[in-house]
Amino acid sequence: MRVKVTTASFSRTAELREALAAAFPDVVFRPDAPGALDGEGLTAFLSDADAAIVGLDPITESTLDALPRLRAICKYGVGLDNVDLAACLRRGIFVGWTPGVNRRSVAELTLGAMLGLARNIIPSARALSTGQWKKDGGFQLSGRTVGILGLGHIGSDVATLLGAFGCRILVHDCLDKRAVCAANGWQVVGFEQLLADSELLTIHTPLTPQTDHLFNAQTLAAMRPGAILVNTARGPIVEQAALKAALMTGALGGAALDVYDPEPPTDLEFLALPTLLPTPHIGGNAHEAIVAMGMSAIEHLKAFAQGAPQPPLPTA
Repeated sequence: MRVKVTTASFSRTAELREALAAAFPDVVFRPDAPGALDGEGLTAFLSDADAAIVGLDPITESTLDALPRLRAICKYGVGLDNVDLAACLRRGIFVGWTPGVNRRSVAELTLGAMLGLARNIIPSARALSTGQWKKDGGFQLSGRTVGILGLGHIGSDVATLLGAFGCRILVHDCLDKRAVCAANGWQVVGFEQLLADSELLTIHTPLTPQTDHLFNAQTLAAMRPGAILVNTARGPIVEQAALKAALMTGALGGAALDVYDPEPPTDLEFLALPTLLPTPHIGGNAHEAIVAMGMSAIEHLKAFAQGAPQPPLPTA
């Protein structure tokens, strides 16, 4: 079975390369990839593959039409918004995926972003690097009201980590989370209350037609004045132009983005805003998460090769 790996971080990690090559000797890596493949570039790379380990590369109906040999797709990561699951299942293509495998990596970055913005760490460091002694320590995260949109694996981990800070946790999710929230002292609220009451609001939902541009000029204006917004989920959930305007006018106190629309982002004026903390999609990129995501994909490939049935998927 010929296996191809589209993702650079997998391909550059020695222990993943060794583990995959030991199980599937006919493997091709893409270690110097500048980003996700798409269109003809993706189909050309996977044209002779029986199985693929993919990251953010869009696996669409037309992509699959051009890849009749492909029999298995294993996800390196947890988001499945780039994979047309229904098209895969119609063709009998095995899809390997493990939810939540990188949860702590993303949760830690989210917490770091909150602390960085609340305590004014990045602007202070930038000023001092140019010789400016500006003492503005911001505010403590402890005791603040934090809103969590999406209480899945990552959102739950963020809420748990925030327990050490004594934060009031507000939760909004499309699923019924009353039991887990009651057990942990978290409060389930409507979306409007989440916007109005959260001093810091962090997004942990998948990208769906319902969440695409969910944070736009109208919803950003409904947020608490001076609030901080954190997005480590998917870029299109936040309309970038609207966020830029809210930061420039001071309607929001700050924002941290690890994801963008498009990626990589091209608006340098936006990226240079003093109240924006931008990172280059490193939420799930801690070494431990890279290994965990890679090993998960390898185990799914082994299961496919051994004739295991399709594992459960969130949608079909």
